[in-house]
Amino acid sequence: MITMRLIAVSGSLRKRSFNTRLAELMSELAPEGVELDMQTLHGIPLYDGDLEEKEGVPAAVKGLRTQIQEADGLILVTPEYNAGIPGVLKNALDWLTRPGEEMKPTFGGRKTAIAGATPGAWGTAFAQAGALINLRQLGCELYPGYLRVSRAADRFTASGADEKLREQVTKWLQGFIEFTQ
Repeated sequence: MITMRLIAVSGSLRKRSFNTRLAELMSELAPEGVELDMQTLHGIPLYDGDLEEKEGVPAAVKGLRTQIQEADGLILVTPEYNAGIPGVLKNALDWLTRPGEEMKPTFGGRKTAIAGATPGAWGTAFAQAGALINLRQLGCELYPGYLRVSRAADRFTASGADEKLREQVTKWLQGFIEFTQ
């Protein structure tokens, strides 16, 4: 029986990115009773007010928004590009608040966590810190624990993830589940 629904959104467009793999690992490690759906940002165009006016909000945005609104918690899994979140993730957040009256039902009070994986040593710390500005503005209720996976190339294996990473994700995910309840 499903008692909690979570959604993890990968902020990377690469098919086998470390962050998409991290979101997939979260889904795999979700405990019994917790459904964790992993989504990507494919199909979301660059935000353009003229496009919105002419064609409305794209179907990919509406679909993702519905999934977020129906979930008990949101996990944003972000790469770090030049010490910030990728443009595609920021773009998706912008679209998800269109039209403006959709911001509060999508993000207001939404239990939200930030995670990320990088080949570098800092585990997306700068991207996560920068994302806080946007997420606070959106009204998310932010989980104070961060999942930062450093040296991701050494942590992910051909068959998934090393045991240390699996333990790290399991412990962090359990904390977010408790925060969300």
